[in-house]
Amino acid sequence: MHNAPMTAEENLQQLGIALPEPPAPTGSYNTWVRAGNLITTSGQMPIKNKVMQWPGRIGVEVNTADGYQAARIAGINAIAQLKAAAGDLEKIQRIIRLDGFVHCSGGFRDHPKVLDGASDLMNAVFGERGRHVRIEVGIAEMPMDACIQLAVWAEVRD
Repeated sequence: MHNAPMTAEENLQQLGIALPEPPAPTGSYNTWVRAGNLITTSGQMPIKNKVMQWPGRIGVEVNTADGYQAARIAGINAIAQLKAAAGDLEKIQRIIRLDGFVHCSGGFRDHPKVLDGASDLMNAVFGERGRHVRIEVGIAEMPMDACIQLAVWAEVRD
């Protein structure tokens, strides 16, 4: 007998992840927008239980391994936004793109290692549907001193 692939919710459960309430915006904007079959999230930060995790610059106050975990938490928040937007994670047809912003100082070059925290999460939760393209940008300043910020683009079907 052929086993059906696990759902995103089952994968989250197997990973020990309980999705939080989608974080509220910190300004005058929406946390996600749906246009046709496309959902995009606003920038998600590594906030857990309303507390910023690992504030500061990666490569200075925050090491690369903690940056990876921060990107994973931002990814969890992004998945919570996608669930709010789609109503059901099984409606997410594909994670299209991650836009990753790394708060770092000049000379830092390990952006891919940091943002793999979010990419590895998307692949683990969504399987083949989680395979995406990615943009990695290092920036000198970040709102709320977040070490990373992540926006996700996804295709949705009803």
